[in-house]
Amino acid sequence: MSIARSSSVSDLGINSSDAEIAAALEQASIPCLMMSMIHMSGDASILDGQIRPAGVYINEYQGYMPEQDKAQVRAQALEVIKAYRDRGCTLPAPPDEETIHRMMEFLVAQEVSMEYVPMLLEEMELDGEDQRAADWTLDIDSQVKENFSVLIIGGGISGVLSAIRLQEAGIPYVVIEKNASVGGTWFENRYPGARVDVANHLYCYSFEPAHHWSHYFSQQPELQKYFENCIDKYDVRKNFRFSTEVVAAAFDEESGQWSTRVRCADGSEETLVSDALISAVGQLNRPSIPPIKGRESFTGPHCHSAEWNRDMDCRGKKVAVVGTGASAFQLAPELARQAARLTVFQRSANWMFENSLYHETVSEGKKWCLEHLPFYTRWFRFLIFWPAIDGAWETAIVDPDWPHQERSINEANDFIHQIFSDYIKSQVGDDEELLDKVIPDSAPMGKRTLQDNGAWLQTLKRDNVELINEPVAEITPTGLVSESGRQVDADIIIYATGFKTNKFLWPMEISGRNGVKLAQQWGEEPSAYLGVTVPNFPNFFLCFGPGTNLAFGGSIIFNIECQVRYIMECLHSLFTRQQKTLECKQPVFDEYYRRFREQHAQMIWEHKSIKYSFYTNEEGKCTLLWPWKILQMWQWTRTVKPDDYQYE
Repeated sequence: MSIARSSSVSDLGINSSDAEIAAALEQASIPCLMMSMIHMSGDASILDGQIRPAGVYINEYQGYMPEQDKAQVRAQALEVIKAYRDRGCTLPAPPDEETIHRMMEFLVAQEVSMEYVPMLLEEMELDGEDQRAADWTLDIDSQVKENFSVLIIGGGISGVLSAIRLQEAGIPYVVIEKNASVGGTWFENRYPGARVDVANHLYCYSFEPAHHWSHYFSQQPELQKYFENCIDKYDVRKNFRFSTEVVAAAFDEESGQWSTRVRCADGSEETLVSDALISAVGQLNRPSIPPIKGRESFTGPHCHSAEWNRDMDCRGKKVAVVGTGASAFQLAPELARQAARLTVFQRSANWMFENSLYHETVSEGKKWCLEHLPFYTRWFRFLIFWPAIDGAWETAIVDPDWPHQERSINEANDFIHQIFSDYIKSQVGDDEELLDKVIPDSAPMGKRTLQDNGAWLQTLKRDNVELINEPVAEITPTGLVSESGRQVDADIIIYATGFKTNKFLWPMEISGRNGVKLAQQWGEEPSAYLGVTVPNFPNFFLCFGPGTNLAFGGSIIFNIECQVRYIMECLHSLFTRQQKTLECKQPVFDEYYRRFREQHAQMIWEHKSIKYSFYTNEEGKCTLLWPWKILQMWQWTRTVKPDDYQYE
């Protein structure tokens, strides 16, 4: 049983006038408009015509089509839409799967391998079915499900999704969230300029696409509101306990259940018992501030970017930002417009690529198309998704025979090096001193690649901004001292220094079979089978667990949807076998982790040129990232192999 959704078509009919439709089409993505025309008319002959997209690239939505071709398509589309409107917005028979595949290849102007088609069809939901919802719920006796309970730790993206899926399946659950509401990172990161860096029309649940986004890459308040709306729409808010924090959880072998100790808002503690435990705490939720000498001596306001102090006024002040990662990229341009003086301390430069849409608003005409044109939203999502799936994966694989290891790791990676370098040079201009600071000394793709629409590099060129290309060695009561001894006065210090990425579930204490502590079992290499299950921890599941983050494309929401489906399949496996617990077998995990480490050894993230990466531990081993193709994440998490688990 898959769940039917109405959002695959359009949420609204069309009552607009001819003039209103024509005005909206001026702002449409023409390739997506052409796909919608096929759905509305039932005529796929447009796929055989001379007018077609010329190519596809991330954040390019017009297929490099000439203006005269786009104008001709708009004129044709207007007639198709008028006919659709005038017959009451009824659709002809949908295109068959072969035609859909042709439409995919037409839209992106390249081959779409057949091995990707099932995944893409599932992602697009052109049939109106949410295929990632549990399709087994009617096969399991309701009493069996009602006698089983799940505790979810965390109310971010993963926790909200887990709640929705358990609610659909009829399985009792409770979500424990330390914050006052849902959203996770989008509740906590409220610094000026905070926004998503995956296009918003992809960065939302596949079954709950949103037409309302005001920006292509929305800011924090709008993102957090999306998840608020989801828990209300799917009626799961009643199962959330906010301002409550998990302290510890322990598996009881005699009962086969988990006992989870939580701390309430008033400081009191209580213990909750559940049959399964899902960690949905994510990887980027515990801020990390380096143990810089003298840090506590600073007398002015200071905070981590993820713990923004709203009462802090930066206007006319001397502000120092420590770090130049993703948060600093967004934060510094905002602060530079307020501060009298902004000093940015950089440990190492980051690669960036041009994204002219990064701060762009979504026009009313584009919103009209998303809301009214049948399947336009789904094809727009596909247009964003396809270039970001696995096309860049091979650029991250080290070629040991490549002769230019000091700047790149293979031929394709070297091409990216040139593109990124040219963009940075075009922004910096003839400022050689600044250029030397902002061109990284590592191969591209080895660390988080950032997006820029000119804001970051133009900020660094401002008269009131200075980039100091060395770490902070000491903090004094009135400022900072760089590694070379340079002293900088500051009224305010902002730490844009990332998170404790290798301390999964910290500071919680999770105890499994025989009292083994998860933190001790993991040591410096947190790991899980498929990123989801761990030997010695029965009925314990991870969302966005070790080794599931992305660094070469895609959307983390896609990965999380795959993981939550796998968790639901694990529960199904328990119910059908009438067992109490399941646990990943140690040999299965060992073989998986051997392949995991073997694959990572070939990837750029462990390359000798990469320094200071939050992807790796102190030994240089990458523990956070998925090293295979995104396709394999989808393939390997669709079903559970019973032989991978022991049941009791």
